[in-house]
Amino acid sequence: MTAPPRITEQPASDVRDYRTPESLPRPSGRLTKEDLDPLVKDAGEGNPAAIHNLLQMIEPVVVRYCRARMGGRDLSYLSADDVAQEVCLAVLKALPDYQDRGGSFLYLVHAIAANKVADAYRAVARDRSEPVPELPERPLVAGNEPESHALHLDLGARLGRLLASLPRVQQEILTLRIAVGFSAQETAEALGISAGNVRVTQHRALTRLRGMIRDDEF
Repeated sequence: MTAPPRITEQPASDVRDYRTPESLPRPSGRLTKEDLDPLVKDAGEGNPAAIHNLLQMIEPVVVRYCRARMGGRDLSYLSADDVAQEVCLAVLKALPDYQDRGGSFLYLVHAIAANKVADAYRAVARDRSEPVPELPERPLVAGNEPESHALHLDLGARLGRLLASLPRVQQEILTLRIAVGFSAQETAEALGISAGNVRVTQHRALTRLRGMIRDDEF
C-alpha cells in the first residue's frame, strides 16, 4: 500500500495581506460543491497547483469568518488572523484523508473554522484577567478619525449584543451570508442544510433583529 501524499503545511499567503474588508475577495457564488470537488480531489492527491488554487479560494472566506466572529480584536496572544492561519493549516492537514460522502468540502472548512474560533475563546476564558465577549465587540472599520472610530465601536457593541441574543444557527447564517459573502447555496453547503432553510432562517433572524432594534430605539 502506498503512503498518502504529503501536504506541505504552507498557506498560500499571509492573511495579513488582507488589511481591509475591501481587499478580501468575495466568493461570489464560486464555492459550491460542483466548483470545489475537482479541485479538492486533485489537492488531496498532492497536486501542488491544486493545493495552491484551493487555498486561494478558501483563504479569504476563512479570514472573513474569523474576523467577523472575533471582531478583529486580539484574544490574549491570538488575533483573528492568527486563528485564520491555523484554520488554513488544519484544512491542509485534513486534505489527504478527506472523503467525499455527498456533502460539500465547505462543511469541513466551516467546521474547522468554527472550532478554532471556539478554541481561541476557550483559551482566553481560562485567563480570567481578560474579559471574553461571546461575540465581537466591533466590526472592522476604515479610517482613523477618533469620532468615527468611537461611533463604530458603540454601534458594533450594540450589534454584538443583539446578535448574541439570536439562536446559534441564525448567528452563523448571518455571519456567512453578510460578513463572509456566501450565497444561499454556499451557506447551505457549509452548514449541511438546504438553501431554502437558509433563506427562511435568514429572514426570521433579520426580522427578529429589526424588532429588537425598534424596541431598543436603536
